[in-house]
Parts: sequence; C-alpha cells; structure tokens
Amino acid sequence: MTTAVLWFRRDLRLGDNPALAAAASEADRVLGLFVLDPRLVAAAGAPRLAFLYRCLRELGDSLDGRLVMRTGDAHAVVPRVAAEVEAAAVFVAADFGPYGRRRDDAVETALVRDGRRLERVGSPYAVEPGVLTSGGGGPFKVFTPYYRAWKDHGWAAPVSRPVGLSPPWAEGVASEPVPDDPAVDASLPPAGEAAAHRRLDAFRHQSLEGYHRRRDVPGADATSRLSPYLKWGCVHPRQVLAGLGRSSGEEIFRSELAWREFYADVLWHRPESARRSLRPEMAAMRVDHDEVADERFAAWAEGRTGYPLVDAGMRQLGGEAWMHNRVRMVVASFLVKDLHIDWSRGARWFLAHLVDGDLASNNHGWQWVAGTGTDPAPYFRVFNPVTQSKEHDPDGDYIRRWVPELAGVAATGIHEPWKLESGLPDGYPERIVDHAAERRDALARYDEVRAGRS
Repeated sequence: MTTAVLWFRRDLRLGDNPALAAAASEADRVLGLFVLDPRLVAAAGAPRLAFLYRCLRELGDSLDGRLVMRTGDAHAVVPRVAAEVEAAAVFVAADFGPYGRRRDDAVETALVRDGRRLERVGSPYAVEPGVLTSGGGGPFKVFTPYYRAWKDHGWAAPVSRPVGLSPPWAEGVASEPVPDDPAVDASLPPAGEAAAHRRLDAFRHQSLEGYHRRRDVPGADATSRLSPYLKWGCVHPRQVLAGLGRSSGEEIFRSELAWREFYADVLWHRPESARRSLRPEMAAMRVDHDEVADERFAAWAEGRTGYPLVDAGMRQLGGEAWMHNRVRMVVASFLVKDLHIDWSRGARWFLAHLVDGDLASNNHGWQWVAGTGTDPAPYFRVFNPVTQSKEHDPDGDYIRRWVPELAGVAATGIHEPWKLESGLPDGYPERIVDHAAERRDALARYDEVRAGRS
C-alpha cells in the first residue's frame, strides 16, 4: 500500500483542497500532517494560536482522529515522517511568505536527498503572488491596476473533494496531541471548516446585498468576518468568489478579497517590506520613542485616548481579537499621525492581538495608512477621529457598546465628550492630544522628509 503525506499549513479544510486531491490520486492512503513550528508559535499572539488549535481539533475530528501532529523544525520533521510511512512525495499548498519560502526550500532539499519529492499544489490565494505583472513587466505598486489585472486573469473553480477519500487516511502513526489553548480573554469565533461555511452562508444571505452601503458602519454586523477562516484556509478565496455576482455589494466585496491578494503579491516581490517601509525614503520620518511616547502608546493600546471611536476600536480588539476595518484605519492613523509613533510598533501590537493576524495584510495595511507603502500620495491622508466617528457611527451605537463610560451620552455629544457642558462622564479620560495640532505636526514632519529628498 502506497502512502502520500499531505502537509497541512494554511489549508485546514477537506473541501476545495487541490493538494489533498493530488495526494489522493497518487497513493492508496494519505497521511495528514501538521507541523507545529516553535518559531511561528513564538511569533503568534494568543488569540491566533487558540483559534489555530481549535481549527486543528476540528480538522482532526474530520479525519476521524488521524491527523498527525509533530512539533519541531519542518526541514527535520517532514522528511522524518515521510520516511516513517515510506511516502514517495509530500504534498503542500505553496507558501509565498518570506519565512515559508525559505522553510519549504529547506524541506525540499532534505526530501530530495532521501529520494522523495515535495509537490506544491495550489496556494491560499485565488491568483498566486508573482503571477500578475504590470504593463512594464514589473510588479504592481498600486491596487487599482492590480485589481483590473486580477479580475482579467480570473481563477479556477473550486476543487471537488475526491470521491471515496474518507477514509483512506493513514493510521497507526505516532502523533502528539494538539496543544491546550493559551489563555485568551477575547471571545473568539467558532473554529474550523464547517464554521467557516456557516459564516459565509450567513453573510451571503444577510449582509452581502447591502455590503456597499453598510460595510463602513462599525456598529452594524455588515462585514463578512471571514478573515480568520481565510487566514488558516478553513475556506478558500475560490469558494467565496464562486458565489459572487455583479451587484454593487458583491463587486465591492470582491475588491476586498483582492486587497488581501494584492498585499501578498507586494510581500512576494518585496519580502523586506514585512518589517521595513516599502518606500525607503519614509524611513527618515521623525517619530517619537521617548517616555511620553510609551505612555501614549499604552493609552492607545488600552483604549483610553479620550477619542471615543479610537477607544472603542481598541477595546473591541481586546474583547473580540478583531476590529472593524474602517476603525482599524482610524486607530492606525491616530497612532502614526496623532501620536507620531512608528507604524511597525502598531503592526506588532495588532499581530499579537488579532485572531486574523496575517503578516502581508496587516503590515501593508498599516503602511498604507502610515504613508510608507503602496499608495502613491498617501501621507496627506490623516484620519480625523471625530469626523470619522460622526460619519460612520452617527448614533454612537458602536461607541456605547465598547465604551460603557459613554453609554448615557446622547448622539449629539458622544463624539466629542470633552465639549459636554456637564463635563466628562465619570471614568472617561481627557484627550491625550489635540488632533488639529498633531495633524499640523505630522504634515510638518512629512515636509522635512520631502525637503531631504529634494
């Protein structure tokens, strides 16, 4: 009986899994393997790890308990497991991140040395990073032309689960248990493939039609909330895209999926942008890193800046390990342009606390706001936390949910509580900065960078 190894990574599902289909077509049985890499564990926040472990338990149940767990460096673990079951090949969905590419090359070298193969089949994306190029033959640097090319290129239909695959899963292979969840205070979404499809179905039937009108309203449950499932591949973008039509809401949602793929493409071409600004000239931007900056960062992280929408967003992050996308932009702009703290510090905080933390999307999203990334003229965009609050949470519903100190404040005063005739409600802090003054300071710092370039 021949065996193939299916090395699960960011494809924790059985449906629409090309690597699984390829493994099942080559061998009589398939060994499902997940390698818990200590380096990746150390870099992941508790919410992301807890959600991962729950997804792995769900996947293990789907495999009738036959998912094999091993801990260690993949370049040592994967060849060892392949040798244990005498597998000729290990099948994986390709990884396009900087660390993942290096890891997979090392695994492939070790496998080839043993006379085995690493077969990369599929990826976590509808259109793989590196496939699309601009008219000049180089990588896309701006989203809109990328999006046009992405749609023109198209993507394959979802892959059916191989008939009769359950259960030709290998048995009797030693496995470690899935680790216990780390302590998490936040309320996490249900994990696994079935939960992902329940969420997708609910979004399609309840929110998609009006998505273009309500997606920027943080107090409404109008977004897909699929990001944690896309992060770990409990659902594939192909499966989401396959059900989309041409209405306004569907087109806007399609573009949101494309942003995720655009940022993965940027990272593939510019792996150094994971940690450093994509626009190197912006490294000269003057940022604050003294004791006052540390105090302000702590106030931002804890949701006590005195700006209600910012505080609501940061408290939602603590309560749900997730934050509405519009609010993510507002709180990021506030940290970078009101508090003058480097974007990378905020990006690290998000990755440590988000259940959907994804390196490419998170860090390039922060750079888009900070003006160091893919937008051609971004630094002049300084989000006004009061204007954003009035526009997107006019009745204050979102603020009241996450900032109970303001629960009794009327909509007319909730966005600027420092102006209330009765004074600030008990327990709510004074503003830590004045937005208008800090906006002027931010633009002055940008002028310094521009002067240095000219």
